[in-house]
Amino acid sequence: MAARETDNPRIRLASSGQMAVIEADKWVPGSFQLVVDGTPQSHVNLDDPSNLFFEYIQRIGHVIDEVRAPGEPITAVHLGAGALTLPRYIEATRPGSRQQVVELEQDLVDFVREHLPWSKRAAIRVRYGDAREVLGRLPKGLAGSVDLVVVDIFSGARTPAHVTSIEFYREAAALLSPDGILVINIADGPGLVFARGQAATVQDAVGHVAVLAEAQILKGRRFGNVVLIGSNTELPMHFIPRLLAGGPHPAKAVVGAELRQFLAGASVVTDETAVPSPAPAQTIFQVRSGN
Repeated sequence: MAARETDNPRIRLASSGQMAVIEADKWVPGSFQLVVDGTPQSHVNLDDPSNLFFEYIQRIGHVIDEVRAPGEPITAVHLGAGALTLPRYIEATRPGSRQQVVELEQDLVDFVREHLPWSKRAAIRVRYGDAREVLGRLPKGLAGSVDLVVVDIFSGARTPAHVTSIEFYREAAALLSPDGILVINIADGPGLVFARGQAATVQDAVGHVAVLAEAQILKGRRFGNVVLIGSNTELPMHFIPRLLAGGPHPAKAVVGAELRQFLAGASVVTDETAVPSPAPAQTIFQVRSGN
């Protein structure tokens, strides 16, 4: 049964010990938020899965809209499940798409499936385990044939170190079709040391990268989400104006000469040098949810 707006279902996750809570969005009927360890992880509109709420998810949604022709089914791999916001979006906007979702915590997916079920018509296969380990167990036929790989891996409010290295991104990029797109969500704060290192690493892994975020984040003035777009072939830069026009505003893309300046001095991250993403202040992402 889908969650009711009067419910506040919760579960203690076996692997991490973190508390996951589903909260109704009191402002958007039919919408719910998944909060893990006090940090909002996903927002889902059950009545309209094409409606995206979080700013960084909207930016990724605009990228998805530019993959292949509008409405054309795609093959997608999602590393990190949350409440399956983006797989639902792809199914709603590109019916018939084939999707693989990788999630470490099976009880989280079972919890979401019970309270925020997705369409039974959707061709969404969920696989369980560490994203990097599961990459090696995906069907061999996916190698070199995937249109979109989304990396959105967080443990609480931080990305684990082992999914930030050049070795990891090369494994993920091996799935891509010749013109496939790799999209990564990261979070960083003033100085953007982590974001610059990740952008340099993705560029080294696939050859081409662009950076999307709210302007103040890219200026290093506040903590927030940064979306990286990578590809083994030159990115179709004609879609950048459409990505910016789609918002949320103010939006900015770092490409060309500005990208070279953004990457200046940044080192490629390896398994030996990888560190988790920086922890935000609790006041930035966290919400109050009783345990």
